[in-house]
Amino acid sequence: MENIGYILLGIAAICWIVAIIIGVVAAFPIGIIGLIAILGIGFLFAKVIKDRLENKEDDHYSETIDK
Repeated sequence: MENIGYILLGIAAICWIVAIIIGVVAAFPIGIIGLIAILGIGFLFAKVIKDRLENKEDDHYSETIDK
């Protein structure tokens, strides 16, 4: 059940991002600023995810500390 919820949220998020990008491109001259902002946020988000996946110390604490 939980996985189905995550999948549905992921699909909704992807559709929302595609709609935002289409709207930004449709407003061409001013939309380029929004497109650059979206790309910047995307690169920063990818960096955060990459850093989290490569950090072994966080994995150690999440596995050994009592909740």
